[in-house]
Amino acid sequence: MNLSGMSVNEIQKLLRERGSFLSKQERNALINDSRSGVRKLYQQFCRQEALAQKERARLENLRLYEKEARNRGFRIIAGVDEAGRGPLAGPVVAAAVILPPETNIPGIDDSKRLSPARRENLYHEIVNNAVCWSVGIADVEEIDNINILRATLLAMQRAVRALTQVPDYILVDAVQIPGISVRQLPIVKGDGKSMSIAAASIIAKVTRDNMMDEFDKNFPQYGFASHRGYGTPEHLEMLKKYGPCPLHRKTFIRKIQVAELSGSFW
Repeated sequence: MNLSGMSVNEIQKLLRERGSFLSKQERNALINDSRSGVRKLYQQFCRQEALAQKERARLENLRLYEKEARNRGFRIIAGVDEAGRGPLAGPVVAAAVILPPETNIPGIDDSKRLSPARRENLYHEIVNNAVCWSVGIADVEEIDNINILRATLLAMQRAVRALTQVPDYILVDAVQIPGISVRQLPIVKGDGKSMSIAAASIIAKVTRDNMMDEFDKNFPQYGFASHRGYGTPEHLEMLKKYGPCPLHRKTFIRKIQVAELSGSFW
């Protein structure tokens, strides 16, 4: 192929359509092309290619736990994670996700590392590509009655039991889910180590954020749509001004009040 006889626009189209399949000779021709526009295009392509290779390697590492489970004979592998253990208000939401083998969703990661817009986009990709997925919720009353850890585990139980396919193996972020007979592997910081758990973390986070956005319409004075119930300075000021609403976790608020009385909070 005579690259020197092609226009810059033609070369741009070539790189877009088959850049990764260019021969060594063609690559050398682009590197040494007399036109600065062509050299810049190729340099940009090389940077993008390197980033793509890095992302493929990262995704391959994210599939290691799933691959190991399949090598051991497990076939229906679910990832489980939660969102909302730390806030002062709102429910805790868990998600369970079963992805097809060799799922490729570029950008998937621990939800905490992603921007809201990126999480939203990945949420739709996960939902569209998953074998099945589900959420489980423990509300504020349950959190106050049984404590946040047990409520989190309850939400996880509900998420797993709501799956339309029964998993034979569960990868879960950091904890063991009681009351589930399926074999489990707790992974510390699993949302950054397992693709299935990362997918669950995104589903749980986006679901909970959307719920808090809806709650904001009923209790606009607290700013739930901006902080999603977390103890930001803005939220604490609104609590001082208005007091708690039905969405606030009474057990959490009591801790704040005790800290306030001791002079260590406000």
